[in-house]
Amino acid sequence: MAVTEPAPAVPPAARTCDESRAGADEPRAAGEPVAHEGILRRQSQRESAARTYARSLPIVPVRARGLTIEGADGRRYLDCLSGAGTLALGHNHPVVLEAIRKVLDSGAPLHVLDLATPVKDAFTTELFATLPAGLADDARIQFCGPAGTDAVEAALKLVRTATGRRGVLAFSGAYHGMTAGALDASGGATDVRVARLPFPQDYRCPFGVGGDRGAELAARWTENALDDPKSGIPAPAGMILEPVQGEGGVIPAPDAWLRRMREITAARSIPLIADEVQTGVGRTGAFWAVEHSGVVPDVMVLSKAIGGSLPLAVVVYRSALDAWEPGAHAGTFRGNQLAMAAGAATLAYVRQNRLAERAGTLGARMLGRLQGLAAAHPCIGDVRGRGLMIGVELVDPEAAGPDDLVPPPAPELAKAVQRQCLDRGLIVELGGRHNAVVRLLPPLTLTDEQAAAVLDRFADALAAAERAHRPHSSGLSH
Repeated sequence: MAVTEPAPAVPPAARTCDESRAGADEPRAAGEPVAHEGILRRQSQRESAARTYARSLPIVPVRARGLTIEGADGRRYLDCLSGAGTLALGHNHPVVLEAIRKVLDSGAPLHVLDLATPVKDAFTTELFATLPAGLADDARIQFCGPAGTDAVEAALKLVRTATGRRGVLAFSGAYHGMTAGALDASGGATDVRVARLPFPQDYRCPFGVGGDRGAELAARWTENALDDPKSGIPAPAGMILEPVQGEGGVIPAPDAWLRRMREITAARSIPLIADEVQTGVGRTGAFWAVEHSGVVPDVMVLSKAIGGSLPLAVVVYRSALDAWEPGAHAGTFRGNQLAMAAGAATLAYVRQNRLAERAGTLGARMLGRLQGLAAAHPCIGDVRGRGLMIGVELVDPEAAGPDDLVPPPAPELAKAVQRQCLDRGLIVELGGRHNAVVRLLPPLTLTDEQAAAVLDRFADALAAAERAHRPHSSGLSH
């Protein structure tokens, strides 16, 4: 069902492209200071070379509401990055702001380490009310440092402690965070300390067949590797996977394959860890993405949207795994009261307003329109996703060799599309193995009109990027 948002404090990103640009590109008065340019310059001078989003999105946000960000230069943008999926309700949603104000006005302590508080109790109660029943009925929760990567570290430490084993099973294309253990389990690891398994995908299937057959082969590979005494893979402490690979290129795990992973791990007493940092809280059309397949994992890693836009990360797991000694995983900032209040309000709002179902319905319509766009643009190799977690892979069809099953990725074109989107007031991110997948992560409060505006701008940006790119490539035309 559609959810009506209160009138935004910032003028809304327009219903049409022309309306949204009104006032955005007006010339400045003579002598008017360009404050945002100074801020951007100082950022580049002071911040580390590791900064990421700031490189491709040179804007200075000063106000935001819902889908809309207003920059210091007066321009307005439709934000389809949403804090890398953190902002389930968009920017500054009234229920989130009210929850934060309530805690601030109450005089409650803001920092309490891991002490019990009414705010924490309310958050935990609401979170457990949303969990898959097979887990919620017998679960424990560990509050971690306020980033998803620390929750991944905690999950790996947990299963190693509980099983007495050291190895971990992970998947090609995975992304689990930037700390050492999380990077080891991610697809880009260079110093591999985990067993890497094939993740099924239709478009670039590692077995060259795709579909159900490709997923079945991936499952067989996993089962054989675990049962082969000469595979070099000892009994692992756990298997960690994403129900939808996000940074890997927005690749949904097939439901049947995910059920096979559950069967394979359960039969061998291997704890299954579901990384729902980006897929959780309704993003994919179910409250938790594992629910699409009916799988109940042993461990769930949660962050991003559970904090209602503020830093919060937890691990939820079966009580039988709770073998830690006191202090085995601690952190000074694991008691963020404002994040717990904002998170409880967000979880309740998503649940009560059935925003997961709404994300599934609207996401399917957006995928349909993008697939229609692909029919007219050969540079769109694949459109995929689940709910409001959408990816468009861009390719160079003219560069495909005789043995290529699909065209090679086109990362430069993807960068050009991202720039053209920004010029049109649309913020998108890139991902995938070669950074050739344009990613859309709009808030779950997205209206039909806003979705249409997002897709209009994307289509316009794609056409402009193709025109600009064409002189430098023999293909990429339509």
